[in-house]
Amino acid sequence: MAVLTWIILLVLVNTDTGSSVMLRKRCMLGFCVSFPEEEIKAEAGLCVVIPCSFSTSSSFTPQNMVWFKCDASKSKCAESDIIFHPNRRKVQDGFRERVSLLEPDLSLENCSIIVNDLTESDTGSYQLRLNGLNYYGNQEGFTFPVRAFVSAKALSQKPTVTVPPLTEGQQGSLTCTAPGLCSGSGPKITWTWTEGGKEEFRFTESISVEKMTEGTWKMSSTLTFNSLAESHDANVTCAVRYRNNITTLETVTLNVTCAVQCSDSGSALPWSVTAVALIIGVVSVICVLRLWKAGQKTRAKNENSTYMSLQKTHPTSEYDVIHQL
Repeated sequence: MAVLTWIILLVLVNTDTGSSVMLRKRCMLGFCVSFPEEEIKAEAGLCVVIPCSFSTSSSFTPQNMVWFKCDASKSKCAESDIIFHPNRRKVQDGFRERVSLLEPDLSLENCSIIVNDLTESDTGSYQLRLNGLNYYGNQEGFTFPVRAFVSAKALSQKPTVTVPPLTEGQQGSLTCTAPGLCSGSGPKITWTWTEGGKEEFRFTESISVEKMTEGTWKMSSTLTFNSLAESHDANVTCAVRYRNNITTLETVTLNVTCAVQCSDSGSALPWSVTAVALIIGVVSVICVLRLWKAGQKTRAKNENSTYMSLQKTHPTSEYDVIHQL
């Protein structure tokens, strides 16, 4: 007669948030397995960890494990539903190279798996089978009737774009971190820089991959560039594309602080340049005025000299009148 026992414990399962979920331990005929109580939620393009632990009687020696994925309506998954097997040829084409054990050492009794490059069709129930040797040394296997359930929805998470303070004339940088902490196919990160309605690229790019925990990684892309006043209010978009052309993006608007003073158009105009230009303008006006006045005086003097130099060679009464004036 089957005997069931129940034990509740906490484990970390969400590789994106680090949140914990309850695992329920169920035992039958000396074989025990712990699965999450609730449905595991995941998003397409990312990965999902199905936490699992097991134990067996001392008369059974585990040698390998097999994972299945099938519809919850099935009482038992079939051989055609295999998604992980030590013999890779028995794995469904759609899951080959996508499923791996978090801990290959069976003596640690960890049966957790990670499924990478998720699609919405990965929604379903996941079942575990242990294969090994019984007390008599014969091959034996046990398929656990309880299962883990995964719900994979469309990708809604966006990249995280970090924008430090930017100052005109200094080197700046932007960092885009892809959502998810998966070890599967690395996403492709691309940048689009839109300034004044045109796409411009004045930067260098570097990619960094940081290992977080076993089987989980964080991927980031960093741009370095010279901060220009003209780049104020420019839009920069980071797009992250996963396998199966699943894409998510985030756009930020740059805020560039000018070194001294900015005009409305966003260009910088130092006070020293403004002062010099003002002085030159004033001096130019003064010089023009002085030259104009000097010209006026010279013209008047010449006219007077010409008039007074007239000789009275033919004195007339009209001349006397003019002279008296």
